[in-house]
Amino acid sequence: MLPAYIKIHDQIKKDIDDAVWEIGERLPSERDLAETFKVSRMTLRQAITLLVDEGVLERRVGSGTFVASTRVQEKMRGTTSFTEIMKAQGKTPSSQLISYRRTLPSEQEVEKLGIHKTENVIRMERVRYANDLPMVYEVASIPEKFIKNFKKEEVTSHFFQTLQEHGYKIGKSQQTIYARLAKEKIANYLDIPRGHAILGLTQISYFDDGTAFEYVKSQYVGDRFEFYLENN
Repeated sequence: MLPAYIKIHDQIKKDIDDAVWEIGERLPSERDLAETFKVSRMTLRQAITLLVDEGVLERRVGSGTFVASTRVQEKMRGTTSFTEIMKAQGKTPSSQLISYRRTLPSEQEVEKLGIHKTENVIRMERVRYANDLPMVYEVASIPEKFIKNFKKEEVTSHFFQTLQEHGYKIGKSQQTIYARLAKEKIANYLDIPRGHAILGLTQISYFDDGTAFEYVKSQYVGDRFEFYLENN
């Protein structure tokens, strides 16, 4: 079961696709939308914030929230594991762990993972390779409560496989893709020139009961990796 804010996100996006709200049109207030969807304003705000992050909506200070004039995001269904993708393509995946630490979550992690600000997360930073060629720099955040009994190596090398071996059932994920240019730090990690084209991907992964278990921000080398959408 998907979280309430994801359902609201999907419904608002569908309404925009169906021209219930036109490009440039102002949405009702958060209070009115919360009443319409019968949820708290906090839950409603999570859905709106996600749509703003995706470029579907835009906030204008003092004016409200509007349907954006451009669409910058495509949503892909299905949960992707880098290791599984690489193996399926006959490549050998590997990782270089840059940092791995236990910490209190940022505001963004609290929101995306649906956790309390006092709950610890494990935040790991790594570069991932296919046949020894750097493909992606990523920062993954995982609520500590799910992996307390896991070995570090189980989390850093094959996290999804480890979860399944411990009885967790992986459900859907929500992904946002955007284009950007590589900054110096990322360029060095990925062995590309600064300003090289990269594809950004943020992904929230859920168990089949709708509980978020991982929030990842990734930056892929633009000419080494491609995403495609498969519509059922």
